[in-house]
Amino acid sequence: MQSKENIHAEINKSILANSDLVPSKQTWSWYNIFAFWMSDVHSAGGYIFAGTLFSLGLAGWQVFVSLIAGILIIQGLANIIGVPSQKLAVPFPVISRMTYGVFGSNIPALIRGTIAVVWYGIQTYLASAALMVVVLYEFPDLAPLAKDNVGGFGLSTLGWWCFMTMWVLQTALFLCSMEAIRRFMDWAGPIVYVAMLVLMVMIVNMAGWENISFTLSEREMSTGQTLWTMLLGTALVVSYFAGPTLNFGDFSRYAKSCSQMRRGNFWGLPVNFVFFSLISVITISGTPVVFGELIVDPIQVMGHLDNRVAVLILGLTMLVATVGVNIVANFVSAAFDISNIFPKYISWRTGGMLASVISVIIMPWNLFSSPEVIHMTVDLLAALIGPVYGILIVDYYYVKRRRVNVADLYSTSPTGAYWYRHGVNWQAVAALVPAGAASIAAMLLDNGSGIASFTFFIGALLAAGFYMLIAKKAPK
Repeated sequence: MQSKENIHAEINKSILANSDLVPSKQTWSWYNIFAFWMSDVHSAGGYIFAGTLFSLGLAGWQVFVSLIAGILIIQGLANIIGVPSQKLAVPFPVISRMTYGVFGSNIPALIRGTIAVVWYGIQTYLASAALMVVVLYEFPDLAPLAKDNVGGFGLSTLGWWCFMTMWVLQTALFLCSMEAIRRFMDWAGPIVYVAMLVLMVMIVNMAGWENISFTLSEREMSTGQTLWTMLLGTALVVSYFAGPTLNFGDFSRYAKSCSQMRRGNFWGLPVNFVFFSLISVITISGTPVVFGELIVDPIQVMGHLDNRVAVLILGLTMLVATVGVNIVANFVSAAFDISNIFPKYISWRTGGMLASVISVIIMPWNLFSSPEVIHMTVDLLAALIGPVYGILIVDYYYVKRRRVNVADLYSTSPTGAYWYRHGVNWQAVAALVPAGAASIAAMLLDNGSGIASFTFFIGALLAAGFYMLIAKKAPK
């Protein structure tokens, strides 16, 4: 039997390894995992998302049932998908090699990485919008620079300055190290909570508690419609968190133990998410009384406040929140996924820089300006990510029985356990393609029925079933 030192030496010599993809040190406690989820939840997008659920026409308790059901599903998925990475201390694309093959792992990695790059650009734009609100509030004379359209690309002069400022700041944080990102997450989440509580208290004070309602819609629905809408709300929660949960292994790999990971997931998901949603809806429900209209965007709320200090503090906090979610949900994932393509030539930092540059080229502000595009992107994410989940989970727990050869995850030898044929497990691909096609078809044929919100479940269950059948018939 080879010693650990020999195995590590063998891994480091592989063309499929670099210092970021090999097994890492495991020093994270439950609080670090909790802080990861706080950074993922506390954002302008999360705030708007919570408000959207409360606008579906449900009573407050019905919305909370949907929220809790959805986030408990995500907690279960995180506990399941995080185990192999925690056990082996490797990131998501490396774990994918056991299922899709040492080269085939680029299929799920690029599915997740592409979506991460798109959302990284959109979140950077949201951060720049918050920065612009603060700048214009402090320096109103710059207003003319916010109205032109530089080169016809859709951003004003001030818009470009704010966007590039946030782009540079995020890139600088990312280039530090994973340890620096961990420290940032540890304090960013709690700071955002303080600011959100301050904003809530201000709005409640101006509106009066008697005007706060936990139902932001007056639509009347039948019992059947109510149950369907609650299911829809649950599915939307799962779809919203599907991406960062899929690559949760990029972070669970650093956890000291599975119990620490699960404890962090408990406090970071059901407890944290429901509390943040409660703060969001109380704040949102007070906006019609205070500002004369329902405002679900916290950046717009800031722009309406007549308090210079509050706008400055909240604006900077919103920047921290957006940077936090962007780093943990998008940047880290894209960096690992791109690095996995050519590990010897593309490091984690190089992969992150490539993702960062591409996020500017796609001009994300044009994507964000179209709600239909954003909605389709979320549904497409769930449609493609669901099958990846289903196959990976079935393979690890049912086919591999939790037994993985770490050294072979980096082996290009035809005798390696995960070489399969030409480095690709075509059985996994054979399950992925029809399941992905079925879930995308469900999304495109939605026709207002709401079935598109369930594409994650459709894709995951179909892919799991297909792969289980194929794996049963395949020779051992």
